[in-house]
Amino acid sequence: MGRGKIEIKKIENANSRQVTFSKRRAGLLKKAQELAILCDAEVAVIVFSNTGKLFEFSSSGMKRTLSRYSKLLNSPEQPKIEYNAEKPDLREVDVLKEEISKLQVKQLRLSGKDLAGLSLKELQQLENQLNEGIAMREREKVLPLQERLLMEQLEQSRVQEQRAMLENEALRRQIDELRGLFPSTDHSVPTYLEYYATERKNSPTDNGSASPPVAHYICSIEKVDSDTTLHLGLPTGTYRKRKALEGESHSNDSDSRLSLL
Repeated sequence: MGRGKIEIKKIENANSRQVTFSKRRAGLLKKAQELAILCDAEVAVIVFSNTGKLFEFSSSGMKRTLSRYSKLLNSPEQPKIEYNAEKPDLREVDVLKEEISKLQVKQLRLSGKDLAGLSLKELQQLENQLNEGIAMREREKVLPLQERLLMEQLEQSRVQEQRAMLENEALRRQIDELRGLFPSTDHSVPTYLEYYATERKNSPTDNGSASPPVAHYICSIEKVDSDTTLHLGLPTGTYRKRKALEGESHSNDSDSRLSLL
């Protein structure tokens, strides 16, 4: 709570008056010194107590300051700037009162009162001011709503991004687990051509017929579906050899049956 306003009048109690004089005098001289230092001004203060004691302060010497003051006081070219706290500028007060009165009338008219003496043009101007005020209030309401929606969308995007990262991490772990179930081997399975060529070279033939391992492998190949055989992509020469072997096998069977008959 602030201090109350002190009434400026003579202090009747002599002791209180002396204490107040000492405090106020020290404060005045201190303020004068601060003004001279801060603003690079030439300041002089002369104070006489009620007992006739002199107190003074001068930033550049009292005699020099008084001499300068005397010269300027007698010079007609130098305008005088006087400060009188007892007589404020009445014109400024009147201007402020008139401004306050205009603002009060404007406030009443904006609230829908005291509209009797207004012309049509003034009423239209008042309506435009009201519409502008309403539009401004609406914009103030809409902007926070848009900001809130943008923040919500941004938060949803962050949540979706985190969810996608977690899903990707889970998929990577599953892939690593599946790779662990099927370890890679250094020995590759020989293809049909490699197997057939090796067996053909190393195994003896009897009357142009294939050796038992080769014949067994060919029989197992014949049981494979035609689509699978085509998918294997056997070369044309290998396919012809297999057909020739099949024809020889059928002819041998026919000869054996005829001999039995």
